[in-house]
Amino acid sequence: MVRRKEFKVKDEYQQDVIQFINEMNYGVLAMQGKEGFPIVVPLNYVYLNDAIYFHGSKLGEKMEVLTHVDKATFAITEEFATIPSYLEDSYFACPATTFFKSVIIYGHIKAVEDERLKHEVLNELMKKLQPEGGYSPIVYEDESYRKRVKATAVIELTIDKQSAKFKFGQNWKEEKHEKVKAHLNERQNELDIETIKLMERYCPYHGKQK
Repeated sequence: MVRRKEFKVKDEYQQDVIQFINEMNYGVLAMQGKEGFPIVVPLNYVYLNDAIYFHGSKLGEKMEVLTHVDKATFAITEEFATIPSYLEDSYFACPATTFFKSVIIYGHIKAVEDERLKHEVLNELMKKLQPEGGYSPIVYEDESYRKRVKATAVIELTIDKQSAKFKFGQNWKEEKHEKVKAHLNERQNELDIETIKLMERYCPYHGKQK
């Protein structure tokens, strides 16, 4: 897949990037392993205080890697509708594509030692992953949580830079854009209607039509 500059999120949509980061539950963390191979780990995460936080066991390869590296990359992606090739060409498969959102975060990584911050991060993770409640909040003042939190690793990835790309046909001419939207509206597979809304939001001529 070729990533074009047309898909980079414009400054006016930066709030959409923050919303996307907050909405997603999983991302993939990449670090340099001891033997030179990249270590790639899928993780739950929470965005808090302009940083990304993870949790897990204090044992294992991920924590061992943190003893000798301080930089990492974190990728968050979501796939939307797949656009069939035959809408543009009845012979070649080349025009087939998939619309997506992606954010790549580059930063410095470390284990969190502050116990109050660890409680805060774990509580925010629970609020994100179990919004219906059904548990006692993880707060430092609740001593019954202290031992459990102390035994849990919390990792912080501070954000040095990030690259956000939302691909929804921004490089297409209006005629093709409208043809694909009509197809999605007729097909109505999962995510097709949501994809149409995002095409209308991010295409370069949508605002000019109003």
